[in-house]
Amino acid sequence: MDLAIKELLEQRFPMFEPELVDKLAEIGTLKTFEEGEEMMRTGQYFRSTLLIVDGLVKLYREGEEGGEFFVYYIEPGNACALSMVCASQQKTSEVMARAMRESRAILVPIDKMDALMLEHKSWYYFVLETYRTRFEEILTVIDAIAFKAMDERLEFYLTKQARTLESTILNTTHQQIADDLNTSREVVSRLLKKMEQNGMISLHRNQIDLTPMVESI
Repeated sequence: MDLAIKELLEQRFPMFEPELVDKLAEIGTLKTFEEGEEMMRTGQYFRSTLLIVDGLVKLYREGEEGGEFFVYYIEPGNACALSMVCASQQKTSEVMARAMRESRAILVPIDKMDALMLEHKSWYYFVLETYRTRFEEILTVIDAIAFKAMDERLEFYLTKQARTLESTILNTTHQQIADDLNTSREVVSRLLKKMEQNGMISLHRNQIDLTPMVESI
């Protein structure tokens, strides 16, 4: 049993029963991903499912021409639902995942998934809750695309970034935001400038101060 993994599981996944923690500490492997490292690629088969214990992971879809579309973040204490689905059904990934800062994950072998579901209730409910949460995240993305104008989508995106990153200072480029929203840099730049003129944000080189907007919510 890996005592370091056991301690991390107890800290980040308090919902797991002691027997499950011991089992995961026995079969799991702790892996560190550097900032910017690709953790998951389109077309990849999974050998493990990922339990995130530190850092922040961005899940996104890559277009045929190389563009990106942001889906959601995976934070510490959460798991990658897609790796669970694809691993259990031996399907390849349809999305990409990148470590936004140095991140650590516990890798659980896919050949143990069925036994964990049958033998540990807390794992069974955790998997169901992970599916439910991520499904709701995807519905939110669909709602934003289908029912919101681009200025509303941008405001929603920036607010979500601030809450997820726990910072009102967003270090990014207009191009990166455009990639995440599947639009052009020119559109993003124009809307950001308009938001600045309205006193909602403050623009700097590769940085956006979201303090005025977040405080008004």
